[in-house]
Amino acid sequence: MPTSLAYLIVVLVWATTPLAIKWSAEAGAPVGSVMLRMLIAFLAGLAFMLLLRRGMRYDRRAIKSYAAAVPGVFGAMALSYHASMTLPSGMMSVIFGMAPLISGLILQFLPGAVKLRRWHWFGCSLGVVGLAVVFADSLLLGSDQLPALLMMLVAVTLFCASGIAVQGMAAGLGPLEQTLGALGLSLPCFFVLWLISGEPMAVPLSTRGLWSVAYLALFGSLLGFLCYFLILSRLTAASVALVTLITPVLALGLGMTLNQEQPSSSMLAGAVLILVALGAYLFGDRLTRLKAAREAQRLKPD
Repeated sequence: MPTSLAYLIVVLVWATTPLAIKWSAEAGAPVGSVMLRMLIAFLAGLAFMLLLRRGMRYDRRAIKSYAAAVPGVFGAMALSYHASMTLPSGMMSVIFGMAPLISGLILQFLPGAVKLRRWHWFGCSLGVVGLAVVFADSLLLGSDQLPALLMMLVAVTLFCASGIAVQGMAAGLGPLEQTLGALGLSLPCFFVLWLISGEPMAVPLSTRGLWSVAYLALFGSLLGFLCYFLILSRLTAASVALVTLITPVLALGLGMTLNQEQPSSSMLAGAVLILVALGAYLFGDRLTRLKAAREAQRLKPD
Protein backbone atom coordinates (compact mmCIF):
# COMPACT_ATOMS: atom_id res chain seq x y z
CA MET A 1 0.00 0.00 0.00
CA PRO A 2 1.34 3.49 -0.85
CA THR A 3 2.46 5.43 2.23
CA SER A 4 0.33 8.46 1.32
CA LEU A 5 -2.82 6.31 1.13
CA ALA A 6 -2.04 4.63 4.46
CA TYR A 7 -1.49 8.05 6.07
CA LEU A 8 -4.81 9.34 4.71
CA ILE A 9 -6.61 6.26 6.02
CA VAL A 10 -5.16 6.75 9.52
CA VAL A 11 -6.20 10.42 9.58
CA LEU A 12 -9.74 9.67 8.37
CA VAL A 13 -10.24 6.67 10.69
CA TRP A 14 -8.95 8.48 13.78
CA ALA A 15 -11.01 11.57 12.98
CA THR A 16 -14.26 9.64 12.48
CA THR A 17 -13.86 7.11 15.32
CA PRO A 18 -15.20 9.36 18.15
CA LEU A 19 -18.37 10.18 16.21
CA ALA A 20 -18.87 6.52 15.27
CA ILE A 21 -18.45 5.57 18.95
CA LYS A 22 -21.12 8.10 19.92
CA TRP A 23 -23.54 6.83 17.27
CA SER A 24 -22.97 3.17 18.18
CA ALA A 25 -23.74 3.84 21.84
CA GLU A 26 -26.70 6.18 21.27
CA ALA A 27 -29.25 3.46 22.06
CA GLY A 28 -28.02 3.36 25.66
CA ALA A 29 -25.96 0.16 25.60
CA PRO A 30 -22.32 1.30 25.52
CA VAL A 31 -20.83 -1.94 26.90
CA GLY A 32 -22.78 -4.14 24.50
CA SER A 33 -21.82 -1.90 21.58
CA VAL A 34 -18.11 -1.96 22.29
CA MET A 35 -18.18 -5.71 22.99
CA LEU A 36 -19.92 -6.33 19.64
CA ARG A 37 -17.34 -4.14 17.90
CA MET A 38 -14.42 -6.03 19.40
CA LEU A 39 -16.00 -9.43 18.66
CA ILE A 40 -16.50 -8.56 14.97
CA ALA A 41 -12.96 -7.16 14.76
CA PHE A 42 -11.53 -10.31 16.37
CA LEU A 43 -13.39 -12.68 14.05
CA ALA A 44 -12.51 -10.62 10.95
CA GLY A 45 -8.86 -10.45 11.97
CA LEU A 46 -8.78 -14.17 12.69
CA ALA A 47 -10.26 -14.91 9.26
CA PHE A 48 -7.66 -12.66 7.65
CA MET A 49 -4.86 -14.42 9.50
CA LEU A 50 -6.15 -17.83 8.42
CA LEU A 51 -6.33 -16.54 4.85
CA LEU A 52 -2.67 -15.54 5.10
CA ARG A 53 -1.92 -18.97 6.65
CA ARG A 54 -0.25 -17.44 9.66
CA GLY A 55 -0.41 -18.66 13.21
CA MET A 56 -0.54 -16.96 16.59
CA ARG A 57 2.30 -17.13 19.06
CA TYR A 58 1.46 -18.50 22.49
CA ASP A 59 4.84 -18.43 24.20
CA ARG A 60 5.20 -16.69 27.56
CA ARG A 61 6.61 -13.48 26.10
CA ALA A 62 3.80 -13.18 23.56
CA ILE A 63 1.11 -13.78 26.20
CA LYS A 64 2.64 -11.05 28.38
CA SER A 65 2.57 -8.67 25.43
CA TYR A 66 -1.09 -9.48 24.72
CA ALA A 67 -1.94 -8.96 28.40
CA ALA A 68 -0.08 -5.64 28.51
CA ALA A 69 -2.37 -4.36 25.75
CA VAL A 70 -5.60 -5.25 27.60
CA PRO A 71 -5.81 -2.01 29.68
CA GLY A 72 -5.51 -0.02 26.45
CA VAL A 73 -8.23 -2.04 24.74
CA PHE A 74 -10.65 -2.99 27.51
CA GLY A 75 -10.08 -0.17 29.99
CA ALA A 76 -9.73 2.71 27.55
CA MET A 77 -12.54 1.60 25.25
CA ALA A 78 -15.04 0.81 28.01
CA LEU A 79 -14.51 4.25 29.55
CA SER A 80 -14.60 6.00 26.17
CA TYR A 81 -17.94 4.41 25.27
CA HIS A 82 -19.45 5.45 28.59
CA ALA A 83 -18.10 8.98 28.14
CA SER A 84 -19.61 9.17 24.65
CA MET A 85 -23.10 9.15 26.19
CA THR A 86 -22.69 12.78 27.33
CA LEU A 87 -19.45 14.17 25.85
CA PRO A 88 -19.28 15.70 22.33
CA SER A 89 -17.33 13.47 19.96
CA GLY A 90 -14.95 16.31 19.05
CA MET A 91 -13.92 16.77 22.68
CA MET A 92 -13.30 13.03 22.97
CA SER A 93 -10.82 13.34 20.13
CA VAL A 94 -9.15 16.39 21.71
CA ILE A 95 -8.65 14.59 25.04
CA PHE A 96 -7.29 11.51 23.29
CA GLY A 97 -4.99 13.77 21.31
CA MET A 98 -3.14 14.42 24.58
CA ALA A 99 -1.66 10.92 24.37
CA PRO A 100 1.88 12.12 23.45
CA LEU A 101 1.96 14.49 26.43
CA ILE A 102 0.70 11.87 28.88
CA SER A 103 3.07 9.23 27.46
CA GLY A 104 6.00 11.61 27.91
CA LEU A 105 5.06 12.24 31.54
CA ILE A 106 4.64 8.52 32.29
CA LEU A 107 8.05 7.77 30.78
CA GLN A 108 9.68 10.21 33.18
CA PHE A 109 8.96 7.79 36.03
CA LEU A 110 10.60 4.84 34.27
CA PRO A 111 14.32 4.05 34.50
CA GLY A 112 16.47 4.99 31.52
CA ALA A 113 13.90 7.34 30.01
CA VAL A 114 15.02 10.36 27.99
CA LYS A 115 14.37 13.42 30.12
CA LEU A 116 11.94 16.00 28.84
CA ARG A 117 13.38 19.30 27.66
CA ARG A 118 12.03 22.78 28.28
CA TRP A 119 9.64 22.84 25.28
CA HIS A 120 8.28 19.45 26.33
CA TRP A 121 7.51 20.81 29.80
CA PHE A 122 6.02 23.93 28.24
CA GLY A 123 3.75 21.74 26.08
CA CYS A 124 2.71 19.63 29.07
CA SER A 125 2.03 22.72 31.21
CA LEU A 126 -0.01 24.38 28.46
CA GLY A 127 -1.91 21.11 27.94
CA VAL A 128 -2.80 21.04 31.64
CA VAL A 129 -4.03 24.64 31.40
CA GLY A 130 -6.17 23.75 28.38
CA LEU A 131 -7.55 20.73 30.19
CA ALA A 132 -8.29 22.89 33.25
CA VAL A 133 -10.25 25.33 31.06
CA VAL A 134 -12.35 22.47 29.69
CA PHE A 135 -12.93 20.97 33.14
CA ALA A 136 -13.64 24.32 34.81
CA ASP A 137 -16.31 25.09 32.23
CA SER A 138 -18.17 21.86 33.02
CA LEU A 139 -17.69 22.34 36.77
CA LEU A 140 -19.02 25.92 36.81
CA LEU A 141 -22.03 25.00 34.71
CA GLY A 142 -22.78 21.98 36.89
CA SER A 143 -22.67 19.89 33.75
CA ASP A 144 -22.99 16.12 33.68
CA GLN A 145 -20.05 16.20 31.25
CA LEU A 146 -17.55 16.41 34.12
CA PRO A 147 -17.63 12.64 34.91
CA ALA A 148 -17.32 11.95 31.17
CA LEU A 149 -14.24 14.20 30.95
CA LEU A 150 -12.68 12.34 33.88
CA MET A 151 -13.46 9.02 32.18
CA MET A 152 -11.73 10.18 28.99
CA LEU A 153 -8.69 11.37 30.93
CA VAL A 154 -8.38 7.99 32.65
CA ALA A 155 -9.01 6.25 29.30
CA VAL A 156 -6.16 8.02 27.51
CA THR A 157 -3.85 7.42 30.50
CA LEU A 158 -4.61 3.69 30.36
CA PHE A 159 -4.09 3.72 26.60
CA CYS A 160 -0.68 5.40 26.95
CA ALA A 161 0.50 3.21 29.84
CA SER A 162 -0.59 0.09 27.96
CA GLY A 163 1.26 1.15 24.81
CA ILE A 164 4.43 1.81 26.80
CA ALA A 165 4.12 -1.60 28.46
CA VAL A 166 3.71 -3.35 25.09
CA GLN A 167 6.77 -1.56 23.71
CA GLY A 168 8.72 -2.55 26.81
CA MET A 169 7.88 -6.21 26.25
CA ALA A 170 9.52 -6.08 22.79
CA ALA A 171 7.99 -9.46 21.96
CA GLY A 172 8.62 -9.10 18.22
CA LEU A 173 4.96 -9.61 17.33
CA GLY A 174 3.44 -8.32 14.10
CA PRO A 175 0.64 -5.74 14.37
CA LEU A 176 -2.05 -8.25 13.40
CA GLU A 177 -0.83 -10.79 15.96
CA GLN A 178 -0.66 -8.14 18.70
CA THR A 179 -4.12 -6.85 17.83
CA LEU A 180 -5.73 -10.29 17.82
CA GLY A 181 -4.02 -11.31 21.04
CA ALA A 182 -5.14 -8.15 22.80
CA LEU A 183 -8.70 -8.51 21.49
CA GLY A 184 -8.83 -12.18 22.47
CA LEU A 185 -7.88 -11.42 26.08
CA SER A 186 -10.11 -8.34 26.26
CA LEU A 187 -13.31 -10.01 25.04
CA PRO A 188 -13.94 -12.00 28.28
CA CYS A 189 -13.50 -8.75 30.24
CA PHE A 190 -16.08 -7.01 28.06
CA PHE A 191 -18.45 -9.97 28.45
CA VAL A 192 -18.23 -9.91 32.26
CA LEU A 193 -18.73 -6.13 32.31
CA TRP A 194 -21.74 -6.54 30.01
CA LEU A 195 -23.32 -9.13 32.32
CA ILE A 196 -22.94 -6.97 35.44
CA SER A 197 -23.89 -3.71 33.71
CA GLY A 198 -27.59 -4.54 33.60
CA GLU A 199 -27.78 -3.82 29.88
CA PRO A 200 -30.22 -5.92 27.81
CA MET A 201 -28.88 -9.22 26.50
CA ALA A 202 -29.82 -8.19 22.96
CA VAL A 203 -27.79 -5.08 22.14
CA PRO A 204 -30.25 -2.36 21.04
CA LEU A 205 -28.86 -0.62 17.96
CA SER A 206 -30.38 1.83 15.54
CA THR A 207 -29.58 1.41 11.84
CA ARG A 208 -26.98 4.16 12.19
CA GLY A 209 -25.59 2.49 15.31
CA LEU A 210 -25.32 -0.90 13.59
CA TRP A 211 -23.36 0.57 10.68
CA SER A 212 -21.17 2.44 13.16
CA VAL A 213 -20.31 -0.80 14.99
CA ALA A 214 -19.39 -2.48 11.70
CA TYR A 215 -17.28 0.52 10.67
CA LEU A 216 -15.47 0.64 14.01
CA ALA A 217 -14.81 -3.10 13.93
CA LEU A 218 -13.43 -3.31 10.40
CA PHE A 219 -11.82 0.11 10.03
CA GLY A 220 -11.26 1.48 13.54
CA SER A 221 -9.95 -1.74 15.08
CA LEU A 222 -8.25 -3.39 12.08
CA LEU A 223 -7.48 -1.31 8.99
CA GLY A 224 -6.66 1.87 10.91
CA PHE A 225 -4.36 0.03 13.30
CA LEU A 226 -2.52 -1.80 10.52
CA CYS A 227 -2.07 1.39 8.46
CA TYR A 228 -0.78 3.18 11.56
CA PHE A 229 1.97 0.60 12.02
CA LEU A 230 2.76 0.81 8.31
CA ILE A 231 3.35 4.58 8.33
CA LEU A 232 5.21 4.26 11.62
CA SER A 233 7.72 1.99 9.89
CA ARG A 234 8.14 4.29 6.84
CA LEU A 235 7.90 7.88 8.09
CA THR A 236 9.67 9.99 10.70
CA ALA A 237 8.15 10.20 14.17
CA ALA A 238 7.37 13.91 13.59
CA SER A 239 5.38 13.15 10.45
CA VAL A 240 3.37 10.44 12.19
CA ALA A 241 2.81 12.65 15.24
CA LEU A 242 1.15 15.22 13.01
CA VAL A 243 -1.88 12.89 12.95
CA THR A 244 -2.63 13.77 16.59
CA LEU A 245 -2.86 17.44 15.62
CA ILE A 246 -4.98 16.95 12.49
CA THR A 247 -7.58 14.50 13.80
CA PRO A 248 -9.01 16.55 16.72
CA VAL A 249 -9.68 19.48 14.39
CA LEU A 250 -11.43 17.22 11.88
CA ALA A 251 -13.35 15.42 14.65
CA LEU A 252 -14.61 18.72 16.09
CA GLY A 253 -15.80 19.77 12.63
CA LEU A 254 -17.49 16.44 11.96
CA GLY A 255 -19.27 16.49 15.31
CA MET A 256 -20.64 19.98 14.69
CA THR A 257 -21.62 19.25 11.08
CA LEU A 258 -22.98 15.70 11.24
CA ASN A 259 -24.16 15.47 14.85
CA GLN A 260 -25.17 19.09 15.55
CA GLU A 261 -22.78 19.26 18.51
CA GLN A 262 -22.19 22.72 19.95
CA PRO A 263 -19.21 22.76 22.34
CA SER A 264 -19.16 25.83 24.58
CA SER A 265 -16.75 28.68 23.88
CA SER A 266 -14.69 27.66 26.93
CA MET A 267 -14.44 24.09 25.65
CA LEU A 268 -13.26 25.33 22.27
CA ALA A 269 -10.73 27.65 23.95
CA GLY A 270 -9.41 24.73 26.00
CA ALA A 271 -9.22 22.60 22.86
CA VAL A 272 -7.14 25.27 21.10
CA LEU A 273 -4.75 25.43 24.07
CA ILE A 274 -4.37 21.64 24.04
CA LEU A 275 -3.63 21.61 20.30
CA VAL A 276 -1.02 24.38 20.69
CA ALA A 277 0.48 22.39 23.57
CA LEU A 278 0.71 19.31 21.34
CA GLY A 279 2.42 21.34 18.65
CA ALA A 280 4.98 22.68 21.12
CA TYR A 281 5.60 19.23 22.57
CA LEU A 282 5.88 17.36 19.28
CA PHE A 283 7.82 19.82 17.17
CA GLY A 284 10.07 21.60 19.68
CA ASP A 285 12.91 19.19 18.86
CA ARG A 286 12.48 19.71 15.14
CA LEU A 287 12.49 23.50 15.39
CA THR A 288 15.57 23.41 17.60
CA ARG A 289 17.42 21.24 15.07
CA LEU A 290 16.45 23.56 12.23
CA LYS A 291 17.65 26.58 14.20
CA ALA A 292 20.95 24.86 14.99
CA ALA A 293 21.40 23.91 11.33
CA ARG A 294 20.77 27.50 10.20
CA GLU A 295 23.23 28.77 12.79
CA ALA A 296 25.85 26.28 11.67
CA GLN A 297 25.31 27.29 8.07
CA ARG A 298 25.68 30.97 8.98
CA LEU A 299 28.95 30.36 10.83
CA LYS A 300 30.33 28.12 8.09
CA PRO A 301 33.36 29.75 6.45
CA ASP A 302 32.95 30.65 2.76
